[in-house]
Amino acid sequence: MAIFQYGQKELDYLKKKDKKLGEAIKRIGFIEREVIPDLFTALVNSIVAQQISMKAVDTIWGRMQERFGEITAENMAEQAVEDVQQCGMTMKKAVWIKNIAKAVSQGELNLNELSQLSDEEVCRRLCSLNGIGLWTAEMLMTFSLQRKDVVSWGDLAIRRGMMRLYHHKKLDKAKFERYKKRYSPYGTIASLYLWRLSAE
Repeated sequence: MAIFQYGQKELDYLKKKDKKLGEAIKRIGFIEREVIPDLFTALVNSIVAQQISMKAVDTIWGRMQERFGEITAENMAEQAVEDVQQCGMTMKKAVWIKNIAKAVSQGELNLNELSQLSDEEVCRRLCSLNGIGLWTAEMLMTFSLQRKDVVSWGDLAIRRGMMRLYHHKKLDKAKFERYKKRYSPYGTIASLYLWRLSAE
């Protein structure tokens, strides 16, 4: 199992920058968060995960692996959309997965180039694909590319974690952006703790 790579340097920085987050880090300890190094597999996983619970994601993902074996572009491009959909997702998601698999396997989309691009360019490139919005692009940057400075406004759990940490009844975009700026350049590591806090 591959896990998101970070260490004491990032934690020390965040503790220094934000007292409340620092206390949470101290209490929770080191978080091991699984990542999917293969970009195509991670992209499919992110599409599956859109707007559903983690429990539902695990169930659908398990069915897909059972039915198709390895989730590669070549493999998924050969599957019937109906078979993909029968794993428990919407037809819309199944079509997106099939189309992206075709684009990657036919060389129209080179996912390997993404590691060379800036965060902004990665988002721009991914969001040009049907079925990929900003949240999905940010999750791919987090859980596959392991970019260090991603804090997603579109992620409800991250916003909930922030509200719990700072005792806010509501959180507007301006306040969110202030916290995000404070965590930079290690926003993703802060996100790991915000996710944990949202589940407590």
